[in-house]
Amino acid sequence: VQLVESGGGLVQPGGSLRLSCLASGFTFGTYDMSWVRQAPGKGPEWVSTITNENFRTYYKDSVAGRFTISRDNAKNTLYLQMNSLKPEDTAIYYCAKGAFEMAVRSRSWGQGTQVTVSS
Repeated sequence: VQLVESGGGLVQPGGSLRLSCLASGFTFGTYDMSWVRQAPGKGPEWVSTITNENFRTYYKDSVAGRFTISRDNAKNTLYLQMNSLKPEDTAIYYCAKGAFEMAVRSRSWGQGTQVTVSS
């Protein structure tokens, strides 16, 4: 299993970023996929999940309405569009196999991509 995240960076509050995750080594289209983040000095937390069937999406309350998760099974790629970013969104963002807290507990993540929201 290999998950490679990209797209992070430094952005001002209110700005946007689009994260990508290229998956390999497993049948991407058969798995629910999630984004998990870890802020400095804090434990990892679930951010969003998209199911493998029907592409249903779920979000942590604090990001709902600002973040959009999507996937392209033909490209084995997971995305996270992040708008109206806030300083509290600063964290390393990880692509993860699985859904909800299972994605956090599995620790089946990529290497992560740093997102820093600061003026």
